[in-house]
Amino acid sequence: MTTPAEHTRRSPLYRALEGHGARFEPLGGYAIASDFGREAADETAQAESLGLADLTPFPRIGFKGWNIAPWLAGAGAEMGEASNRAYPQADGTRIARLAPGEALVLADRLGKGPLIQTLDGAWSMAGADGCFRVARDETSCWLLLTGAHAPSMLAKVCAVDLRPRAFAPGDIAQTNVARLNVIAIRGDIGQVPAYDLITDIASAVYLWGALLDAIAEYDGAPVGLDAIRALLDGSEPSS
Repeated sequence: MTTPAEHTRRSPLYRALEGHGARFEPLGGYAIASDFGREAADETAQAESLGLADLTPFPRIGFKGWNIAPWLAGAGAEMGEASNRAYPQADGTRIARLAPGEALVLADRLGKGPLIQTLDGAWSMAGADGCFRVARDETSCWLLLTGAHAPSMLAKVCAVDLRPRAFAPGDIAQTNVARLNVIAIRGDIGQVPAYDLITDIASAVYLWGALLDAIAEYDGAPVGLDAIRALLDGSEPSS
């Protein structure tokens, strides 16, 4: 276990997480909430019903420019031509193509992203003509909404229909959630609906509070990385 005070890098939500009883573990120079003091089975059940997690400590990187697709392909990334789609990679990361000239690369559900490290190391201003690095890790926060009630809850705070029948796995909506500009990406964990919500880091505390208010109607609550691990374990076929 650790505390945010022991780390030089902190999520903008660490005080809010502490206020909800979060217990932390180290991840990539940050302290990430591992649980909120409940029994493991209870927290997993919470994530299956309706949970909200802070993934801001997870790695991510962005690229913009007219030449992003060729450059990413040359660096070993695979991205389709359609915008507003998330493309899974071999190492579990996803490339969210937001526009013909904009992409966001997200770590996997455990915060691992070898491809992100590869891309970050390969990029340089001199060697990537028409492809510019965007510091998404410094400028955006990343929340994860999980559970069977997530689509119904999102209908309260977002005008775009994000229900499964209209919003397929891998779909992206660049829309407003709780009156904030948000990138919403559907990325289910097994059979559990899950939505990545990414917004400007300056709005992190507001979005967290607004979503906590919205999920209260469905008995939603914060969840930590342990619950996500449990959902991942449950989504894997037994040997």
